Formats: sequence, structure tokens, C-alpha cells
Amino acid sequence: MSLQFKKVIVALFALAFLAAVITVGMIEKNRQKPEVAAKVYADEVTRACIDCHDEKHISVNWNRQWEKSRHAEKGIGCIACHQAKEGEPDAWEHEGYLVTHVPTPGDCKQCHEKEFKEFTESHHASATQFIGSLDNVLGEIVEGTPAANMGCRQCHGSTVELDEKGVPLPGSWPNTGIGRVNPDGTKGTCTACHLRHDFSLEQVREPATCGRCHMGPDHPQIEIYEESKHGIAFVAHRDEMNMDQKEWIVGETYTAAPTCATCHMSATPTMERTHDVGDRISWTLRPPVSKKLENWETRRTKMQKVCLECHSKTWVNNFYVMYDGAVNHYNNKFGIPAAEIMEELKRAGKITSTPFDDPIEWIYFELWHHEGRRARMGASMMGPDYTQWHGFYEVAKHFYNKFIPAAEKLQRGVTAKVMSMEEHRWKKGMTKEQIQKTLDYYKGRYNQEIH
Repeated sequence: MSLQFKKVIVALFALAFLAAVITVGMIEKNRQKPEVAAKVYADEVTRACIDCHDEKHISVNWNRQWEKSRHAEKGIGCIACHQAKEGEPDAWEHEGYLVTHVPTPGDCKQCHEKEFKEFTESHHASATQFIGSLDNVLGEIVEGTPAANMGCRQCHGSTVELDEKGVPLPGSWPNTGIGRVNPDGTKGTCTACHLRHDFSLEQVREPATCGRCHMGPDHPQIEIYEESKHGIAFVAHRDEMNMDQKEWIVGETYTAAPTCATCHMSATPTMERTHDVGDRISWTLRPPVSKKLENWETRRTKMQKVCLECHSKTWVNNFYVMYDGAVNHYNNKFGIPAAEIMEELKRAGKITSTPFDDPIEWIYFELWHHEGRRARMGASMMGPDYTQWHGFYEVAKHFYNKFIPAAEKLQRGVTAKVMSMEEHRWKKGMTKEQIQKTLDYYKGRYNQEIH
């Protein structure tokens, strides 16, 4: 065999090897595509579901989302979440399979037991308890049930009702409210935050996910966050947040900014993540008068551990002194006095037991439920404009100019005790020194006289 011939043989083998490597690489690259990988790992039932939905053009986007999900990578298909058993109230016959419309936290528990326990014990899971509250009176009675179905219940949750075939009824479904009561008896829905069917970690860590419900005049957390330095830093450094990583630890895998999840749920170098969103909250700012929660010191210590990943001890300690001061100030100057006046009017028979049939009840409700919450929540999340102009300014304006006059109109003298408090002495007139100081300030700042 000549040397030249050997060279040709070696060259042919090399080319064949190179072609094989390229071919295998292309096959592997193709297999790594989410939609291909999903079909490789999907069980026979899931493949049948995908093919059928694609063919009938029903919920096709669910297929594409699932194909890109971690569930698909692990071979967790449709039937793992949607399978129902004979005799279950929500079981219905569909294309030869017994399935449920409403996968619940009980289904997620099969793989996520720790998360299930934490969520079930959280305030989120009990969000339908707003039924019977003033919020629900407004929604269900004053506004009307159709408004509540498409409003209140879409965040708080409905009680899912079924027809005789196990299919959810309109009015109770569609609904992904965080405290939904499910046919299997479990509370809540994971898909309130983990939007189906990709269940993206990046998406669930987005502040906008929380903002779906935590917004508006009575609980504007997303607006406060966007105003705060935290929100500004997030927008400026969004690309540095590594929000798609499985292990997401402030101070380690990202340092640019906190999101809602960072402070309330996610891991730190010294704490595990939690699905109990109230685990690190020390005050409840929702009621007419704020209260410290049970075990508030432990809760506060946990939140401060998050703060300390970015801030100094002095900064954190001083912030909490100022925050507590703002909440206590609201309670003592406005919250408690207004509540006492309302109770006195009820005892005297000046207002009825029917909510919202007296004009003063609307004034009082907005005083604490809208304006008072904005002031307190703004302080809690470092939103100065929500603390001041959307908060305490609105509280003061309506307390002095609407609430107090309305109470006096119903019962003369009912506000005397409150208005004699030191906090309200300014209403009796400022001292000459205080007046002159104010006039001098405005003249110096705006170069104009005021009278």
C-alpha cells in the first residue's frame, strides 16, 4: 500500500469522523430545544394531549409554554397535575381520561410539600375570608355580585362551584385568586403567582406579578415600590438580576436591587426562602388601627436580615424607629380617635348597623381603608410621596374637613374630647411666633408675601 493511498484513507476517515461529530452535535442541539426535549421526555398521555390541542387549536399556547418549562425537562406532563380519581367532585370525563379543570395546591403538594405547607399556613391562603368584611359588602351588595366576580374575587379568590359533571360554573370560575377555595378542600392557587404553563422563576420574581393585586387606592404596594429607590434600582439594573436562576440569593447570586420576592419570600445567605409572605412582616397595616402581629419581634428580625444584606445596622435600626413612629402617629392622632367617634355615634343611635347607609361611613372607610393605608404602607416601603401627599395629607384633609364636621352634624359635642388632644391643638390657632416663622419661610423661599 503506497504512502499516498494511506494518506487518502486517513483523510476519508477523518472526514467521516468530522461529519459524525457535526451530525451528533446538530442532533443534540436539536434535542436541547425545549419543544423537542419536551416531546422526547413527555409521557404518552401528554403527547396525546399536545397533539389533540394543537389539531383543534384549543389552548395551543399552553402547549408551547409547557414545552419550555422545567416541568417538561423533568418529564412532568399534563396528567401529573390534571389527573382526577373516580368519585372526586371535580372529576370529569375528557377524551377518554378522567381529569380536573382545577389543579390545586393539593396536586402541587406531590412534589412541593414544603411550599404547600408554608403557603397553606400563610395569610394569602385565607384571602377569601374577606367575605363578610366591609370590602365584600361593597363588592357583593352595594356594587353587585357581577362586579365582585370580575373584581374582588379575582384577587381574593372564589369558592369554586361545579355542575353535575364536575365542570366549574361561571361566577366561580375562571378564577386564580390567591385564596381560592378548591373542590378538593385545599385553599389557594399556586397559579396566582406561578402563571401557567411555563411556571417561570423569572416571571414569578417580577414585581409586576405582585402588582396584579397589590395596587390601587387601598393597597398601592406596586406604585410605592416603583417610587422607591428599590424600584428605581431594579429598573436600572434589571439585566443584572439573574432572575432565571434556580438558586436566587440576595448578596450572592445578585446584588443590584431587591424585588417584592427578595424581601418577603426569597433566600438570603442566612435564611431559606419561604412561601409564607407574612413571615417577615411585623405590623398589620390593613385595619383601621394598626397592630403588631403575633411574634412580631421574630418576624422583624427575619426582615432585618434581608435589609442587612444591603444596608448597615444603623441604617436599618433608624429606619424601623422612623417607621414605627409613623404608624404609631397615625394610630394615635387619627386611627384610634376616629374609631372612638364612630363607636360613640353607634351607641347613641346616630348611625345604623347597616354598613354604608350613612354618609359618614363612606368618609370613615376611605379615611382608614384608602388614605390611612397609603400613609402607613408608604412608610413601610420607603415611598415618601405615598407617605405624605397620597397618605397623611389626604388623611388630615378629610379628617378635619369632612369627618369631624360630619360627626358634629350627627351629634353635637361628640368630637370635643378628640379635638382637645395635644395632636389637634393647632386647630385652635398657631402662636404668633409660629405664624411669623411660616411667613418668613415662604417669603424667603418664594420671594412673595402671604397673608
